[in-house]
Amino acid sequence: MNITIAHLYYDLLNLYGESGNVKALEYQLEGQGITVKIKFLTIGDTLDFSKYDFVYMGAGTEENQKLALKHLIKYKDKVKEAMENGTFFLITGNSLELFGKCIIDRNEKRTKTLNVFDFYTKQENFRMVDEALVKSKFIKPYILGFQNQGSVIKSNDQFILFDVVKGIGSFPNSKIEGVHKNNFYGTYLIGPILVRNPELLKYMVKELITSKKKDFKFKRFNLTLENKAYNEFMKNYYSEYIEN
Repeated sequence: MNITIAHLYYDLLNLYGESGNVKALEYQLEGQGITVKIKFLTIGDTLDFSKYDFVYMGAGTEENQKLALKHLIKYKDKVKEAMENGTFFLITGNSLELFGKCIIDRNEKRTKTLNVFDFYTKQENFRMVDEALVKSKFIKPYILGFQNQGSVIKSNDQFILFDVVKGIGSFPNSKIEGVHKNNFYGTYLIGPILVRNPELLKYMVKELITSKKKDFKFKRFNLTLENKAYNEFMKNYYSEYIEN
């Protein structure tokens, strides 16, 4: 089986070592005997979403975010089509903002974005920096993440990815974080999130493989170090949430 991962704007949207998400995914897929092809794509490249099984975008500076948007917005209809057809998307950090209706900057200037979801982003004059602990509906363990954002999302959408247990949500005055629809997973959480959360990584690998072959026979996952790091962090920072 072959799986193609598109790493969009790898050179522009890679703050905080977020490319680790792609490396972790590649390693675990190859551990299951999958042939992985990674397409490193940036502005100037032609994007053909019909050729990708998984699309990844990470966090970037506001300047680089705008450069990526200028290129990606030409493909907004193709992005929507791919999402509706079941292509997997993992979007982390402020790249999530590109999938709403617009971004409103600190001078109230509006920049149109992809309009995939019914939210808009408001840039603030302060930063929100904190560790986060969240829960999802698709795996049992808590999910660890880190937020370092200068914007908030304001939304009418109901496609919520995580419930916030500790930390800051994506939406003001709420305890919800991220956006989820079909196989689209968008979150402000960085870390990288798949490296820090072995069960989430395993879930993503399984969902991706079984979308192509439902009766796939999985091998044992090699996540010893990842589980050790996760358990140590939980013990030191969130011991009250560890289930006996």
